[in-house]
Amino acid sequence: MAKRNQRLSRDVIVDCAMALADAEGLEAVTIRRLAQENGVTPMAMYWHFNDKEALLDALAAHLVEAVKLPPPSEAPWDAQLRDVLEAIAVALRPHPAVAGMAARQVLVADAGLELTERVLALLAEAGLEPRRAAEVATFLFCSVVALVAGDPGQREVVTPEDLEDRLRLKTATLAALPPTRFPHLIAAAPGLVSCFGQDDFFDLNLDLLVQGVRGIR
Repeated sequence: MAKRNQRLSRDVIVDCAMALADAEGLEAVTIRRLAQENGVTPMAMYWHFNDKEALLDALAAHLVEAVKLPPPSEAPWDAQLRDVLEAIAVALRPHPAVAGMAARQVLVADAGLELTERVLALLAEAGLEPRRAAEVATFLFCSVVALVAGDPGQREVVTPEDLEDRLRLKTATLAALPPTRFPHLIAAAPGLVSCFGQDDFFDLNLDLLVQGVRGIR
């Protein structure tokens, strides 16, 4: 996971922690484990981070900094907002295990402040007063984070064959329900068991978020 011949630095440690979280979950990210991965003693880690909380803050900042904000344009506010939400999702989707941590730095890291300012400016353009815009901006960010963190398709690594078998079993289980009681659930079974993790599923959810903002103006 880590290249032991490279000089230890904050960036090296954060990259290693992110890779470890992606592979094994956030609970695997400990000072001792990171020291092991980098071939150093735990004390060497404390030259760069005072404690695990400082390391987690750095991980959160790394997530926020990965958001590539699209440049402002002459497009309508809702089209620009949709692009910003997509940029957040694109940055977080590779890291579902730690996506929820981005909230720790969104109002602290410079990149997070720029992101928040952009969203608030677009919501102001939509006609929302500052307090309402703050509530909506918080909801939008938390919704994208929850969408990524709740993607069950990212929780474990399985072979395509195993995944197909699991989906087939889930679909068959739903299809076997009493049709008089659950006709719509049975009809939607294929989509219910396989929509997570697909690009069109994320696109639909981002569209729904923007449509919701349109509806409360």
